[in-house]
Amino acid sequence: MQQETDSTPRVSGFGRWIALTAALLGWLFDGAEMGLFSLVGRDAIRDLVGGDDSQIGPIFGIIIAVFLAGAATGGVLFGWLGDRIGRVRAMALSILTYSLFTGLCGFAQSTVQLAFLRFVASLGMGGEWALGVALVMEIWPNRSRFLMAGLIGAAANVGYVLVALLGLGLASVLESIHIALPKFGLADSTTEMLVAHRGWRIMMMLGALPALLTFIIRLYVPESERWNEQSRHGATQFWKTSDLLGVLVGAAGVLAVIFVWTDQFLPAQTVLRVLGRTILTVVGMAVAFAGYIYPVHRYLVRSEEASQGRLAFHRRQVLKRMMLGAAISGVPLLGTWGSTQWIPTWTGEIVAKGRVAEDWMRYQDRAKELAQISAASGAVAGTLAIAFVGAFVARRITYASLCIASFASVLWLFLREPNFDGNFLLGSFIVGACTASFYGWLPLYLPELFQTRYRATGQGFAFNFGRILAAIGALQAGVLTQFPRLEVGNWVLQGGFPLACSSISLIYFVGLGLIWLLPETFGKPLPE
Repeated sequence: MQQETDSTPRVSGFGRWIALTAALLGWLFDGAEMGLFSLVGRDAIRDLVGGDDSQIGPIFGIIIAVFLAGAATGGVLFGWLGDRIGRVRAMALSILTYSLFTGLCGFAQSTVQLAFLRFVASLGMGGEWALGVALVMEIWPNRSRFLMAGLIGAAANVGYVLVALLGLGLASVLESIHIALPKFGLADSTTEMLVAHRGWRIMMMLGALPALLTFIIRLYVPESERWNEQSRHGATQFWKTSDLLGVLVGAAGVLAVIFVWTDQFLPAQTVLRVLGRTILTVVGMAVAFAGYIYPVHRYLVRSEEASQGRLAFHRRQVLKRMMLGAAISGVPLLGTWGSTQWIPTWTGEIVAKGRVAEDWMRYQDRAKELAQISAASGAVAGTLAIAFVGAFVARRITYASLCIASFASVLWLFLREPNFDGNFLLGSFIVGACTASFYGWLPLYLPELFQTRYRATGQGFAFNFGRILAAIGALQAGVLTQFPRLEVGNWVLQGGFPLACSSISLIYFVGLGLIWLLPETFGKPLPE
């Protein structure tokens, strides 16, 4: 078990609990915002493209990719802000950003507008994760950090459950809303727009409610004493606003990668298209990496100059950990967004094809919500369980074990004959538990790699740059869903989601090798 040190946070018990409560609510709403599009995305796209179902899969993948690109950008942007002006103020701004722009998604009139609003909203989501983790880990004692990590991961997945329950509740009262809105003076055309396609616009507008949390944060949540200490010693002066130009360049790089994977880039299926996509993807990823890491690089250079060169080795070590941290974060993120996140959408397809067990027919109208609740409930259980494992088992062994369990669970769900029934929901629960357990492990491990003065930016980059890898994976999943089937000898794998999600899950084998390149931090206090 980890021992207390003289650096134990000097924050009152009430201050720690109110900070934890605010952060947990932030992550809960963060998870709800992410789960929202998985639930209503197909309805939103069908509404905006005029019912052309052939476009839903590709557009859905692109919007998810844009969302993940924004989260990666926000992780660095708001992480930088948290290291510059403090965890609490930056966290309030991040929550305000994702709340307001999620709400504005309900007014989108095209898929381009929807993608743009999701991008801006995801800036705040990516930032909130990094800032909340930094704040909670810094003000709670070392012996409590494994529990905090589990709560962090569980909170976001509770958000997934809540948004699915909200979807069920809205579906049951949508007709009443349809009747009631004109009585408040709304035009019939506006009412029809709001309730059309299962009321996806109303669901998006409800996403603005977490903005109220920012007032609680600003009034009651104490700042991290670790950050205050660094600020008093002048460590924050080495962060410069001009360095954010690198973040802008990085965002342009990753958005360019997303563009080359759309049909707007060389629509004809040619060798030139494949070669062009491959080359531009590599270039775009290199630009994104350089741009996102630039603010930390410049900070470390200035710190090194102030120390007259004594921190040169330290700079190389930090940059290496950021790069490897992004890689080990990218594995579960790609696994999640390339497979698990498609479960509600796949469920809707299964039901549409009439593959519903006889005794489950009465639930078919709520199948997507039930599948999301099952997967998210499993995720809550998995993140809490892995947090307690983190108190007794080495970090690298835990990560490797999760890679194996996640791969096996994804294959077990997606390679079975698809049929909506109790076994399907059980499989969704198990997949959620295995693949989401990483999100109870990453909040524990990533803060242990970085010192206080650049912890928010360092772990924000490490976790959120992995979302770029996940964005590319989400695009590939959208492409792979178009393949009808895969035959290897006498073995046949059905196309669509089973083929796409099973293929993406191979990424977990990459994680099995990567984790051994990073240090073992089990039993060590959070670095100053």
